[in-house]
Amino acid sequence: MKILDLYILKKFLKTYVFAVFLIVLIVMVIDYTEKIDDFIRKQAPLNEIIFDYYLNFIPYWANYISPLMVFIATVFFTANLAAKTEIIAILSSGVSFTRLMRPYLIGSGIIAVGTFIMIGWIVPNANKIRVPFEHRYINNTYFFDKRDVHIKIAPEIYAYIESYDNSTNTGYRFSLERISNNEIKEKLMSDHITWDSVRKKWTIHDYRIRNLEAGKTGIVFGTKIDTTLNLFPKDFQNKHLLHETFTLPELERHIQLVRSRGADGIEVFLIEKYLRFANPFSVIILTIIGFLVSARKSRGGVGFQIALGFSLAFVYILFFMMSKGIAEGGGMPPLLAVWLPNIIFGGIGVGLYYTLPR
Repeated sequence: MKILDLYILKKFLKTYVFAVFLIVLIVMVIDYTEKIDDFIRKQAPLNEIIFDYYLNFIPYWANYISPLMVFIATVFFTANLAAKTEIIAILSSGVSFTRLMRPYLIGSGIIAVGTFIMIGWIVPNANKIRVPFEHRYINNTYFFDKRDVHIKIAPEIYAYIESYDNSTNTGYRFSLERISNNEIKEKLMSDHITWDSVRKKWTIHDYRIRNLEAGKTGIVFGTKIDTTLNLFPKDFQNKHLLHETFTLPELERHIQLVRSRGADGIEVFLIEKYLRFANPFSVIILTIIGFLVSARKSRGGVGFQIALGFSLAFVYILFFMMSKGIAEGGGMPPLLAVWLPNIIFGGIGVGLYYTLPR
């Protein structure tokens, strides 16, 4: 790289890092102010507040605001270059407008790769500590209140629980069915089942097993039996922000598990998966748009270009939140919902490149 590329790249990355640091610091102060009553009321230890919550709070928010901050940093830095006529001097020296974009693309590429690593592995591992802290000291006590739960736990095995008490890990009115060729071949019914945390097995109480296969009909009664099922207490625990605690490989495995069980709510996990691939591209797209809208010296001054940058960023976030909400409600395919803002703003970037005077 030439001296000019290094100069722009350093300034660009420094502006981005400073913007992220400043916003995360402000968010932390606001968050602490809002949650201090909960910390006091539930007697959260100071070391857990600092190391379990806020130390893992930083990478979460740094990654969350990264696309927005890279856009704002691009607009702010480039608008200052334009206001000082540095861009005019660079172009006058024979550097093409396209060539001038190279350090921005390199910088956004570095941030995009960092974003992918962060959102794929670092942030989920941090959330494994942060989210349980929130459940313990901030959120209300969780009670599993769903009824008539049906879960496919094996290719031909289906489980049913009328209700479940997650405080004692006890399921009531439990049944297990083996279905083949759309016919029930065997059915187990029980008044309740309990989880043995030591042996990692379920204990089925007061059960009866009915065999419905031809020539094998009969009922077997029993008071207690231990068994291993592809069903665990975590399946009945608080699912709030669960998708944010999975690394990329773990998320893929969980999606396959949900699909195999035929359970609802897979859209949330699919959106999270596609987001982890779409966010790095949004960093690059927003960098290009930020450069294009701020590379000209404006009569309105730097403030006008920064305001324009904030407006475009707000529209992008609003558009993204709307499409994500529609997808979570089942009104749009998750893949399209996640990539639609990038597709539209990518088109806007191409349009700006060919229409804006330079």
